[in-house]
Amino acid sequence: MLGILRAATTYYSQRNKKMGQMMKGTMTSVATAQQSGHDQRGAPTPWIGFAIAASIGVGVAGLTSEWVLGLYFTSQSFLIAIVLYLAAVTAIMYAIRTSYPHDRLGWCNRVTLARLVLLTILAAALVEGSAPQMPLLILAAVSLSLDGVDGWLARREGLASDFGARFDVEVDAAFALLLAIYGARTGVVEPYVILLGLPHYMFWIAKILFPWLNAPLPERFSRKAVCVLQITVLVLLLVPQMTGSVLLSGAVAVVTLALIWSFGRDIAFLYRSHA
Repeated sequence: MLGILRAATTYYSQRNKKMGQMMKGTMTSVATAQQSGHDQRGAPTPWIGFAIAASIGVGVAGLTSEWVLGLYFTSQSFLIAIVLYLAAVTAIMYAIRTSYPHDRLGWCNRVTLARLVLLTILAAALVEGSAPQMPLLILAAVSLSLDGVDGWLARREGLASDFGARFDVEVDAAFALLLAIYGARTGVVEPYVILLGLPHYMFWIAKILFPWLNAPLPERFSRKAVCVLQITVLVLLLVPQMTGSVLLSGAVAVVTLALIWSFGRDIAFLYRSHA
């Protein structure tokens, strides 16, 4: 009996040792694959895939700017916009490498990147000082229509993450700021329209000064509705016929009040939770 127990113990000990070596080998191969820029299936890791897609985005932004807006690759306005685009892409790639939880990029993040490319084209037009025109309106409308598609794709592909949500929010905020600056600079509406592009960044600064503002907020449909209304009104700034319109000025005022109410309610909630 003692011999049988000894043999069984030896067998299981050797088996566990082999399994440990196999697991170690698997982990090593995964780490090696990640370092080399590919996953176990041989596909590029997310940050490599993002870099490739972002590089294609530069070409798309350049061709669209030239064909639609008449801004060439060598124009100062386009070069400034591309520098801003590459800075954003670099920060996003770093975030993917450090905090993205999935092993593939997915179409959800590609759609958000596409919106960033459209934003780059609009930025070139802003730097150039282009007046409101139909091509700009179409580009902005396409970007607005894609808002929400990336979130739907993320849920459908099983790739929802805090990174993706933050990526989407930051593109939305940059979109709003860009359109607000555009409206104020071109005189489409009163200069106070710039207030529609500042809330996100003012709240971001406030969170640095008051750490209790970093606490999570409950999901609210009204917050998303105000955001959509904000972007929609800002897109209307690109409608040529709306320049100087009393209706547009009234819409800007209403959305400004809605933003103050929405952010004020969230801040009050966080303050009560903190206290």
